[in-house]
Amino acid sequence: MDPTRAFVKDVKRVIIKVGTAVVTRTDGRLALGRLGALCEQVKELNSRGFEVILVTSGAVGVGRQRLRYRRLLNSSFADLQKPQLELDGKACAAAGQSGLMALYDALFSQLDVASSQLLVTDSEFKHPDFRMQLIQTVNSLIALRVIPVFNENDAISTRKAPYEDSSGIFWDNDSLAALLALELKADLLVLLSDVEGLYSAPPGEPHSRIIHTYIKERHQGEITFGDKSRVGRGGMTAKVKSAVYAASAGTPVVIISGFATDSIIKVLQGERIGTLFHQDAHLWALPKEVGAHEMAVSARECSRRLQSVSSEDRRKILLDIADALEANEKSIRIENEADVAAAQQAGYENSLISRLTLKPGKISSLAKSIRILADMEDPIGHVLKRTELADGLVLEKTSCPLGVLLIVFESRPDALVQIASLAIRSGNGLLLKGGKEAMRSNAILHKVITGAIPDTVGEKLIGLVTSRDEIPELLKLDDVIDLVIPRGSNKLVTQIKESTKIPVLGHADGICHVYIDKSADMDMAKRIVLDAKIDYPAACNAMETLLIHKDLLKTKGLNDLIVQLRGQGVTIYGGPRASIELDIPRAHSFHHEYNSMACTIEIVDDVHAAIDHIHRHGSAHTDCVVAKDLDVAEIFLRQVDSAAVFHNASTRFCDGARFGLGAEVGISTSRIHARGPVGVEGLLTTRWSNTSLSSA
Repeated sequence: MDPTRAFVKDVKRVIIKVGTAVVTRTDGRLALGRLGALCEQVKELNSRGFEVILVTSGAVGVGRQRLRYRRLLNSSFADLQKPQLELDGKACAAAGQSGLMALYDALFSQLDVASSQLLVTDSEFKHPDFRMQLIQTVNSLIALRVIPVFNENDAISTRKAPYEDSSGIFWDNDSLAALLALELKADLLVLLSDVEGLYSAPPGEPHSRIIHTYIKERHQGEITFGDKSRVGRGGMTAKVKSAVYAASAGTPVVIISGFATDSIIKVLQGERIGTLFHQDAHLWALPKEVGAHEMAVSARECSRRLQSVSSEDRRKILLDIADALEANEKSIRIENEADVAAAQQAGYENSLISRLTLKPGKISSLAKSIRILADMEDPIGHVLKRTELADGLVLEKTSCPLGVLLIVFESRPDALVQIASLAIRSGNGLLLKGGKEAMRSNAILHKVITGAIPDTVGEKLIGLVTSRDEIPELLKLDDVIDLVIPRGSNKLVTQIKESTKIPVLGHADGICHVYIDKSADMDMAKRIVLDAKIDYPAACNAMETLLIHKDLLKTKGLNDLIVQLRGQGVTIYGGPRASIELDIPRAHSFHHEYNSMACTIEIVDDVHAAIDHIHRHGSAHTDCVVAKDLDVAEIFLRQVDSAAVFHNASTRFCDGARFGLGAEVGISTSRIHARGPVGVEGLLTTRWSNTSLSSA
């Protein structure tokens, strides 16, 4: 739980305000999916014992859609040629309120939750008797576990233009929600928006950053508001005004996205999402929030200083980091063990815990790989091509750093060390975002590594991003971040590729194959398959599918191999042919990365069928053929279109350290820029320089 959100453990009564931009789609129709997700969250909170009150907008938007349709049906062709007058907002509210509430009632009924409608106007709050009756009614409904659903009764409101007139005790549903929070003594007010929270500038602007805790004295003069909501009354400006009003009176407020399916639940779990407004926020010792853009710019500035120092100085930085890791091994292991214990308690899968654990000897191994990297030839400034264009006019193509890298990785804290050392060797700035399950390990490793970077370069060369909320901001920074490398699940890689214009280097799956040809030495095949599967099942280069030549069926060699796999605890599934021939359970899909002690076996007719299977179901990562027949091996090596293709070698051999790269930032299945294990060379680009040596 984030320390600034610790107060949520005492929250009992929650008011949730949902705006028109959340309730409706861009075409004006109701957003059924978002409303359904909202109702499911309310149901969950209700069942947990929270007292939930809903304040909803959307009646005017729904009514406008209905009345436009009615007007269209009742208009002649001649009428439609005339300028169309804007519909009356109050009539829209009257026409839309019944439909809006009917939908809420239907959705809540499906979840076995009762709801009720309460329509109010600002003038009614002038009367003490009304306020007292309102409190009594709401308390009676809550005692029966009924969800009160409030909306302003725009149809009979005394305001002439409900979208513009801001007079009265409240002036929109944001201010109504704030007023109700005080009247009904709510413990928390949640304002749902169409963005993730309050930003320092309109979210689409490149330097905009989310403000997680609003402090009036710090932020009031910093924020630049954009246009109001596409359909609501005041947009973020109105939300901030209402939030400040409620928070100053003692009710904490959080502005979050209403588009996420679990954002309200996360707020009540104490997660640091959205923007918090709290009466005591100005008293908290909050660190200065460093924006994503500022962090990236600092990394670039430090990388330029790193490039300007000598090759020997860059080498010394790496050697100092290796020494610092070994000197701080005890502290690193303590933090890592705390992460592992927390992951086990949280019920994480064994494959993730395996990747998370820094096993004995791992720190020494990492330090050794850094020293190997330090002793490699300096990759910066290599002359790749030199041409004399004319007498005394020389053109050179040289290697140079890419600039600033953003690495998003899951589980593996050792990846942080490898990536940081490669970034320093290649002269790049670096931003790192690890998984929350490795939070302590990543923090101590980052502290040790940056502590070894001299002031002449600057510790901001390597930035550690601690909140997942900052990832969307970072992915917008195509002006200062040059390459994104995601290391993790297929879902992570796919999400990042779909969310950024920055080039992405990586692989989505590690579906690696071993094909055993009929000419294979079966003793060798057993050693290769066992290593490829059981050495490190959670690795992306572990074997997931074993392809067997049909002539090996019912042979002692194949039977022994299956017995040995099972003896090591490997669960075996079969494709359509293997499941019948070997009497094993059918695999639900060939395109599946187990990341555990399990694999799929399938029978193929020959090497060509194996290649076809790999192309149809593989991920172009690493594939291996075991064969004595050199012609078969040659066909496999030439025709399999994967980043790494091996003959008589385990797929586990696809690794930067084993390739002699010193370390790797990941394994790429891309076909542009870098492919396979990506070491220093994959983090470089080129530049041209033209020099005149003539004295004329």
